Amino acid sequence: VAYEQEGVFIHSSCGKNDDQDNLIAGVLRVIEKENEVIVDWRPLDDTLDTSNILCAGKDSSSVVEWTQTPKEKSSRGADRPSSYEAEWDMVTTVSFKKKPHSNGDATTHANGESKWSFLFSLTDLKSIKQNKEGMGWSYLVFCLKDDVRLPALHFHRGDSKLLIKCLEKHVVLSESPQDKRILLVNSQNKSLSQSFENLLDEPSYGLLQKLKKDPYTATMGRFSKVTNYIFDSFRLTDPSTQRRPPSEMADFLNDAIPGLKINQQEEPGFEVITRIDLGKQPEVSRREPVSAEEWTKNMDSEGRILNIDYIKQLIFKGGLCHTLRKEAWKFLLGYFPWNSTKEERANLQKRKTDEYFRMKLQWKSVSEEQEKRNSRLRDYRSLIEKDVNRTDRTNKFYEGEDNPGLILLHDILMTYCMYDFDLGYVQGMSDLLSPVLYVMENEVDAFWCFVSYMDQMHQNFEEQMQGMKTQLIQLSTLLRLLDSGFCSYLESQDSGYLYFCFRWLLIRFKREFSFQDILRLWEVMWTELPCQNFHLLLCCAILESEKQQIMDKHYGFNEILKHVNELSMKIDVEYILCKAEAISMQMMNCKELPQAVSEILGIESRSVTPDSDTGEDESGAVLSCPASLYQSISTPVIAANGTRDSTQQTSETQSLTPV
Repeated sequence: VAYEQEGVFIHSSCGKNDDQDNLIAGVLRVIEKENEVIVDWRPLDDTLDTSNILCAGKDSSSVVEWTQTPKEKSSRGADRPSSYEAEWDMVTTVSFKKKPHSNGDATTHANGESKWSFLFSLTDLKSIKQNKEGMGWSYLVFCLKDDVRLPALHFHRGDSKLLIKCLEKHVVLSESPQDKRILLVNSQNKSLSQSFENLLDEPSYGLLQKLKKDPYTATMGRFSKVTNYIFDSFRLTDPSTQRRPPSEMADFLNDAIPGLKINQQEEPGFEVITRIDLGKQPEVSRREPVSAEEWTKNMDSEGRILNIDYIKQLIFKGGLCHTLRKEAWKFLLGYFPWNSTKEERANLQKRKTDEYFRMKLQWKSVSEEQEKRNSRLRDYRSLIEKDVNRTDRTNKFYEGEDNPGLILLHDILMTYCMYDFDLGYVQGMSDLLSPVLYVMENEVDAFWCFVSYMDQMHQNFEEQMQGMKTQLIQLSTLLRLLDSGFCSYLESQDSGYLYFCFRWLLIRFKREFSFQDILRLWEVMWTELPCQNFHLLLCCAILESEKQQIMDKHYGFNEILKHVNELSMKIDVEYILCKAEAISMQMMNCKELPQAVSEILGIESRSVTPDSDTGEDESGAVLSCPASLYQSISTPVIAANGTRDSTQQTSETQSLTPV
C-alpha cells in the first residue's frame, strides 16, 4: 500500500429528500502490485446502512449545512465544519454504471458494494480533474480511457496533494492546455518507465540493484521515472533488440523531468560562450590539515577568532584534523557566528537545546491514532525509516540495527520535519545528516548544524527542482568554457544536459567518496573559497579527468552514464581538490572571462594584469579571491597529480602569523 487515506467521501444525489446529498465515507488506497499500480476506493461500511450516511442540506445561497438522517441522533463530530462553500460534482446511482474493467480487475461485490466501490489500474487512467483553489474541501474526479467518469472523491481530512504526489511516482502528469484544473496522463512515458520491470534479466541484475538503491533513482519522485528507463538501457542482452536509441532516451529524460530541461538561451543573462584561451592550468599543491595548535593560536582570551579569512584559507588548503571538526564545523556551517566569544556560544547552545527539545516533543507526543489522521507526518516517518535503514554501515558509528547513531539519525530527521513542515523529509537528506552527526556526536549540535546545511541545500529538494536545474545550467556553462570540444562530444552523444551529474549535485558527492573523504571535501567546500559554486568546479575537475577515456573509447549515452556511476569510491579526493582549485585560478586569471562565468563564480572583475600580486586589474577592480593568496600559505604536500611529496616541507607556513 503506497498511499492510504480515510475520510474520502462520495457525495451522492440519492438522498431521501431533494435538498439532501448522501455523504458516503470511504478509504482510498494506491496499491503497488507486481506488474501494475491499482487505485482502490471502497466505503467504510460495505452494507451502506443509510443510518450511517450523513446528509448535506442545501439552501438557496449554495451554503451547505450538515444534517442527519432520521435514524442518526448522535451529535456531529467536532472536526466537521458547520458550513462551507464548494463546487459539487453530483453523481447518481443511475449515471454511475461502470463499464467492465479493461484488465479484468473490476469485480462485483456483495451487499450492494458494487454501486460505489471501484478500482482501476493506472494504465487505464486518462485524466484527473481537480477542484478550484480555496473552494472548500478538495476533490478529484478520475476519468478513464474508455471515457468512464468515476464519482468525485471529496477529501474531508486534508487535501489531495499527497495523492497526486504518489501517482506522479508512477505516471507523468501535465496540465491540460484547455483547463489547468485537469491533469492529463502521459501514457507513453508510463509504458517506457515500466519497461525495466518487464525486461529485467539476471546478468545485469547486480548492477541494477545497486543503482536502484541510489538517491539518483529515488530522491525525487519525477526523477525516479527516469531511472527505470535508464536501467533498461543497461541491459547487456541482445542490444540490437533490447536497447533503445540514445536519442530516444535523451528525449525521454527531457519529457520525464518537467522544468529540468536545460535551454540556456531562455535563461536570464544567457551569453554565448565562444572559444577562449584560458592558458595553462597552474600547478597547485595542498598542505597538511589544520592542527589544534594552529586553531588555538588564532583565538583570543575570550575564545573569539582573530583572523577569520586566514583560518578559512588554512582549512581550504588542507582541511581539518579530526579532533577539530566538532568545534570548527559549527563555525563553517553557520551555527556559531565567527566573531562570537566562548560565553556567547555557550548561551546560544543553551537556547538552541531548549528549542530543539520543544520541537522533538511535538512529534514524540503524537499518538498512533493522531498519526493515522496525519498522512504527511506518517509519510515522513515512513521515508525516514527507510532511508535510515539504508545508512552506510561501513562507519562504526552506524553499525548494527539498534545502533544509537541510527536512532539519533531518525530522531533528528523527524524533528527537522517539525522545524520545516512544508519541506518535510525528502529521500537523500539522511545522506547529508549522517556525516554531521558522526562528527558532532551530539544530538542538538548535529540538528542545528544540519539545519544550517539544509539552508544551503534546500533548493535541491524542492518539488520543482529549480535549484537542480540552475546548477546543471551553470555546470554546462563552466564546462563549455573549460573544454568546448568535450562539451560538443557529449552533445553528440545526447549527454549535453549532464544529467549524469545529478547525484553529485543533489547530495554533494556523498555517494562518490568514502566516508572519511567526504568529511574533508565538505569542510573545504564550506569555506566558500576560492569562489562561489566551487562544487561545480569539482564536477568539472572530475569530468575533465575522465574526458580522455570517454572520448578515446567513443562512449555513447549508455556507456557515459554507466562509467560515471562506476566512479563511485574510486575518486582521489586530494587530486580532485587540487585540480578544481587549478581550474578556479585558471578562470580567475583569464583576461576575457565571459560575464556569465564571472557571475557563477562571483568574480568581480574579468581582467587582471600578469604582474599583479594584489589581484588588481587595470581599472583597479579586485578579484574576489586572488590566486596568489593561496600560494602564499600552501605547503606543497599533495601535488596536482595526486602524489605526495614529503621532501618539500617548507618553513614558510610555520612562520606565518595572523595579520
